[in-house]
Amino acid sequence: MSTKKQRTELMGAFDVLEKEKGIKKEVIIQALTDALANAYQKNYDDNNANVEVKIDDKTGDFKVYADKTVVDEVTNPVEQISLRDAMKVSHGYEVGDTFKQEVTPAGFGRIAAQTAKNVVLQKLREEERQIVYDKYNKLKDDLVEGEVAREDNRYIYINLDGVEAAMNKHDQMPNEHYRPHDRVQVYVTRVLKDTKGPQVFVSRTAPDLLKRLFEKEVPEISQGVVEIKGIVREAGDRAKVAVFSRDGNIDPVGTCVGPRGSRVQTIVNQLGGENIDIVKYEEEPEEYIKNALNPAEVKGVIFDQNNGEVEEEANSNDPDAEPRIHRGCTVIVPDDQLSLAIGKRGQNVRLAAQLTGYKIDIKPLSEMDPDGTPVDDDEDAE
Repeated sequence: MSTKKQRTELMGAFDVLEKEKGIKKEVIIQALTDALANAYQKNYDDNNANVEVKIDDKTGDFKVYADKTVVDEVTNPVEQISLRDAMKVSHGYEVGDTFKQEVTPAGFGRIAAQTAKNVVLQKLREEERQIVYDKYNKLKDDLVEGEVAREDNRYIYINLDGVEAAMNKHDQMPNEHYRPHDRVQVYVTRVLKDTKGPQVFVSRTAPDLLKRLFEKEVPEISQGVVEIKGIVREAGDRAKVAVFSRDGNIDPVGTCVGPRGSRVQTIVNQLGGENIDIVKYEEEPEEYIKNALNPAEVKGVIFDQNNGEVEEEANSNDPDAEPRIHRGCTVIVPDDQLSLAIGKRGQNVRLAAQLTGYKIDIKPLSEMDPDGTPVDDDEDAE
């Protein structure tokens, strides 16, 4: 930067950066002027003067100016200049005006050259980080494929085209073991900006990962012919997916299962054998609850009399919390279907309750009075 040729080359480099990297020339020049002002104050200014650097965006010439207040009598030379001296430059100055006095030191060009190099490198790093952030921010809530890179006490790290995405413990499938170089499909949950670059977080347990897999395997879903109304998972073990079609000629469950179960089996294989129940969504709550308890046979559904009433506030410490509305029912099943309806460790009824939004109390037919009311309480699911 100490020669005219170097300054011209620097301006040319700024033009190239703007065309190839999209970093505007004026952004780089502004960053450079700020950096040069700091460099001047660090290396030459012991009095903390208010300095400003101006750069000619065509020639690359720069000058350093110190702001001084025009006064009748100077008491602080660092911050003031006399009206008489100011008028030697221009007769337009008056007391109280700001006078910009050039203070460009000899030999400042070497510092300026190194500063310019550092600014350009910093802007390039920032731009590269922004490109990565923008790329993965667009992929947020979507599926990407990567390769297992390494593991520490907190995360499994997945290499996504040179970016390491972090997958924490609760986002890892309990039935899977991740080894370096394994190829895995993951769901992008969060993308955060950080001083060291963007941080990408991914999951294998998110319910929406299952949704994206169905969208990939079932064209009718991506086309909007079949709609996923709800998904609940106990990742690695079992999931329930509610599907719906407004076209009466299309069976949404059969469409998702595929010929001989091929479509759903492909998804099951990608999730390490996770069992997937595909159930038909119904607008009528009774029918929806019956379907959600699949594969158990349901004889009847009795809805609680206080359904629709305010149960309690979701969070008593939050004055803006939405009130919790009671929605519950008793489901009657044949005695030989009781274990199937409840499921292993209550899993089937628990997932059905989460899918439908109803608290479900399972009762065997033998425990029902002739009037249809249960004799006593048994199993509960929320």
